[in-house]
Amino acid sequence: MVRELYDTNRVLGSGVLNVSGIHSLYYEEFGTRGGCPAVFLHGGPGGGIQDWHRGFFDPDQWHVALFDQRGCGRSTPHAELRENTTWDLVADIEKLRVHLGFDKWTVFGGSWGSTLALAYAITHPDRVSALVLRGIFLLRRSEIDWFYQFGTSELFPDAFENYVAPIPEHKRGKLVESYYEQLTSSVPEVRRTAARAWSLWEGTTVKLLVDPALQAQFGEDEFAEAFARIECHYFVNRGFFETDNFLLENVNRIRHIPAVIVQGRYDVVCPMRSAWDLHKTWPEAEFRVIGDAGHAASEPGIRTALLDATDGFARSLKAGA
Repeated sequence: MVRELYDTNRVLGSGVLNVSGIHSLYYEEFGTRGGCPAVFLHGGPGGGIQDWHRGFFDPDQWHVALFDQRGCGRSTPHAELRENTTWDLVADIEKLRVHLGFDKWTVFGGSWGSTLALAYAITHPDRVSALVLRGIFLLRRSEIDWFYQFGTSELFPDAFENYVAPIPEHKRGKLVESYYEQLTSSVPEVRRTAARAWSLWEGTTVKLLVDPALQAQFGEDEFAEAFARIECHYFVNRGFFETDNFLLENVNRIRHIPAVIVQGRYDVVCPMRSAWDLHKTWPEAEFRVIGDAGHAASEPGIRTALLDATDGFARSLKAGA
């Protein structure tokens, strides 16, 4: 049975958390005080939270924190790259946990959110009750090359032409690096054009079937600026990980944590190879492949599997309390 999201109106409050001399994070709380603690990690990096993200949690069972990561959404300063690394974000999650008074919490993350969830859990395994991971992205060079250089290009050659259009032909051998030059240009129009093309590439390919409404959202200037600049910043710097396979190399630190991995079979943004590699390294985690889905959490099969996962963890966490 295909499931719909829970009601998203039960917002408990919102606030701003200063996490550095530069950055302040917008956060909100949702659900029921005294419910199972959880944190929602959005994608990108640079994507920001949206109201519908709350709907993956039964508001009667969960007390959820959602926040805009550094430089995006309602966090400030907008599209800022300074002091913006994976490890800064891991520290931010921990600061938010302490600020909200949670001892441990369930960590929910999809796409880049799955990367960040794994990095946080590896760093703070004693603070994680459970993990819900979707559209696995391990931020390996092969994954970045697949989506931004050659791979998805063969499935979406029409959209790929629009993606490469801002980059001179002689610089297309290293598209991520060439994009970084433009996204950090001192010329605003150069930055805007590059950001929109980068962002629309993902907005076009993220679902099994192209969604014009999603394309419009990804093409909006303010969203695209943060999304493209921050993503490219992280990818040029290889996620700020010590090795290309850092997350898989450290899975042993979290294999005792209950986890559900949800992956769309036809995900061309974060192809199933990464989820499969994580599954093979972490066989204790429940692995769910959705046969008629791409990358987006909103696709019916993925949405249903994620709701089943959060409902299941709410039951087991309350039973074990």
